[in-house]
Amino acid sequence: MTAADVLTLDDVLAARGRIGDRLHRTPTFTSATLSKRIGATAHLKAELFQRTGSFKPRGVLNILAQLSDEERARGVIGVSAGNHAQALAFGAALEGLDCLVVMWQGASEAKLAATREYGAEVDQEAAGPTDSFERLAELMERSGRALVHPFDDPRGHAGAGTVALEALEDVPEADLVVVPVGGGGLISGIAGVVKGARPGARVIGVEPEGSRALFEALRAGEPVPVTPVSVADGLNAPFAGTNCLAICRELVDEVVLVTEEEIKAGMRFLYERGKLACEPAGAAATGALLAGKVPVESGENVVAIVSGGNVTPENASAILGEK
Repeated sequence: MTAADVLTLDDVLAARGRIGDRLHRTPTFTSATLSKRIGATAHLKAELFQRTGSFKPRGVLNILAQLSDEERARGVIGVSAGNHAQALAFGAALEGLDCLVVMWQGASEAKLAATREYGAEVDQEAAGPTDSFERLAELMERSGRALVHPFDDPRGHAGAGTVALEALEDVPEADLVVVPVGGGGLISGIAGVVKGARPGARVIGVEPEGSRALFEALRAGEPVPVTPVSVADGLNAPFAGTNCLAICRELVDEVVLVTEEEIKAGMRFLYERGKLACEPAGAAATGALLAGKVPVESGENVVAIVSGGNVTPENASAILGEK
């Protein structure tokens, strides 16, 4: 299976049409301070301003728009640490669909509350990320609901790719796009667009050292289970998707790993200098740039994706208060 078998630029353009005006076009702006530190022109794509607080509704709405009448009647189901959960609950409410989301014990209380406020039922029987997919399979078999996968559905990749459409319209001369990575859905969509529209540009993924699903999959040549542990809960996927791997092994230039402190430093920088109240997952790309983990050439135009902003005040204040 090749990247073209999973995703094309036309798929992403069609996704933008299906999404329509139901979501925000999020801003892309420069950061003089980050530019100075990395020796290149740095742009921040602020997906934390998207509805539900992350990029996730882009993929969800594209998937829901393509469900059959029979699938819609059965209702939908998903699994998530929180951002996909909120997006699926939001999208299902827009479409008038019954929605069940599997979240695990210890998931963010704020993300849990928001998911329920959007109208979804939440199942929390799973003890952690790995168990959650086993629980998902059990509930799918029992309920017959249609799966809206958090990161491995090509329709979701196409929706996520609209992030890159906007970024390249704002920064057509982009040389490098840096993307936070969990299961691989966002970077798959972005890589498909960037390599299709600007083949010479590089796409680099960023994963926490303690949550390296795509890194290990690329090294093994196939998805492998990991036990993800990171403050960036939005990146804690227990494996990388098969479809994601097909895209990323062909179109992604590199995946780099960041420490927990580098993620936190990125979050503090975005709050203090960018005035962006992002979550740890959303700060991973910026953290990697600040730490010198991403190779940048002088004069390049770099776009860092700030993928979400769903963090509790308590967690945010603890991280921001660290020295």
